[in-house]
Amino acid sequence: MAPLSSSSNPHLPSPGGLLSASGLKLATLGLILCVSLAGNVLFAGLILKDRHLHRAPYYLLLDLCLADALRSLACFPFVMLSVRSGAAAWPHGPLSCKVLAFLAVLFCFHAAFLLFCVGVTRYMAIAHHRFYAKRMTGWTCLAMVCMVWTLAMAMAFPPVFDVGTYKFIREEEQCIFEHRYVKANDTLGFMLMLAAVIAATHLVYVKLLFFIHGHRKMKPAQLVPAISQNWTFHGPGATGQAAANWTAGFGRGPTPPTLVGIRQATHSQIKRLLVLEEFKMEKRICKMFYMITLLFLLLWSPYIVACYLRVFITASTIPQVYLTASVWMTFAQAGVNPILCFIFNKELRVCFRAHFPCCQSIQSTQGTILCDLKSFGM
Repeated sequence: MAPLSSSSNPHLPSPGGLLSASGLKLATLGLILCVSLAGNVLFAGLILKDRHLHRAPYYLLLDLCLADALRSLACFPFVMLSVRSGAAAWPHGPLSCKVLAFLAVLFCFHAAFLLFCVGVTRYMAIAHHRFYAKRMTGWTCLAMVCMVWTLAMAMAFPPVFDVGTYKFIREEEQCIFEHRYVKANDTLGFMLMLAAVIAATHLVYVKLLFFIHGHRKMKPAQLVPAISQNWTFHGPGATGQAAANWTAGFGRGPTPPTLVGIRQATHSQIKRLLVLEEFKMEKRICKMFYMITLLFLLLWSPYIVACYLRVFITASTIPQVYLTASVWMTFAQAGVNPILCFIFNKELRVCFRAHFPCCQSIQSTQGTILCDLKSFGM
């Protein structure tokens, strides 16, 4: 009996189609790898080099950039080797497969937990700025980063000892969780934890949005009259005029109540309230981090849906095109954060142009060429 060819069986892809699909996978993953390494390392170096960026939100952004760069460097080359070989089984041994699956899950949960902590700190920075400015130091950020890595390790490490959980999934071209039916595997708890952390992060930003909207409403001023017996006005409605009157000699007797206990603020004291410029800066940082969080949700949602289909439906057949696209979208998440930071953060753009003047000279040269073309009527 003659073997069936790809032309006689329409359900089997042709060799030319397989080669073109593999080439497209390798090209896109190679582009993601280059963009992720270049962007994350560049922004990590910029944060370390510029003293203006040595603040709490940028310390957390530094950890996120370094984690994405490590994920790209540790996981993506092996995925490219798997795509290139086209083997049905993992050719590098079961131990290396477990290590790569452990790293992939570790970096996923690290990003989720870190973005949740960033959301909480963003809420504190606007709603409780005095407490945030006093407590959110570099050591606090270091403790928070260590806590995030510990939680991610706690989520990624137990499946290493569970036989059959970390495996090479041929349809995904990677070593990852083997998501099977809920009665045959224990991955449902990990998926529920990831979904809960992502949902809690967005709830924090929703609460922050309501707080900003509620405090934008201007309340009518309530004038309270000051109290005076001898031209030394005091009480809730008193102003600094009481001190001027008492100093000029209009008042006699004891020191007015408005001057009792007054002391000069030292330079080392923490700032009191969130002034307008600080509020605008914190809002820009909030916007940048929320866009990172939103894109994390959008890029991971198709893959999470596919995992839940495998867990809850016994004979679920997910189209290969959808599965491949969802996996590659999770890979793309490692490279989009620097692009979002550059687009939505003016302070990072200014620092980038200050440390890389060649980019500014290129922009000025382009502007000069356009002006010359306009002057010649082109």
